[in-house]
Amino acid sequence: MLDVKLYQEIAAEPRFLNQAWITVLIYAMLASWGSFGRAGAVGSNIGLITAVIGWYVWAFSTYYCATKWFLKTSAEVERGDRKTVMRVMGFACAPGAIRLLGLLPGLGILALVVSSIWMIVAATVAIKVALHFESTARAAGACIIGWIIGAIAQGLLLVMLFQVFGVS
Repeated sequence: MLDVKLYQEIAAEPRFLNQAWITVLIYAMLASWGSFGRAGAVGSNIGLITAVIGWYVWAFSTYYCATKWFLKTSAEVERGDRKTVMRVMGFACAPGAIRLLGLLPGLGILALVVSSIWMIVAATVAIKVALHFESTARAAGACIIGWIIGAIAQGLLLVMLFQVFGVS
């Protein structure tokens, strides 16, 4: 998932938006099973919902940070298309599927850390391609800030929903 040509094709083709959303849903499903499978059906469903919302907050926050703070010129900002970013970010979340390994005792935290790093690296490549960044560091900065915002939003939502539905 670190192939620049793949992200160039995704960025150039608007028809890949549905496939990007399917990728996000598969990632969210596998991540919820791996992280909350032992919490039962309610825990897995809450995990699925929060994973999708967390991904969207991450993708949109990355788009916002990249276009408002990290692009140098107004010409670069004009090239920043929100749907293009959503498409490439959708495919960049594919490495998160390894979170399913969290079902195996002792692998939950390792799967979370490895998949998060891999997703951030994939998103950096994706953002660099989609927004025509010259600097990998600026693309990485936008992705990391967006990921932090998304992780905080997902964590807060997860705690709230677990409390509401009494999942422990």
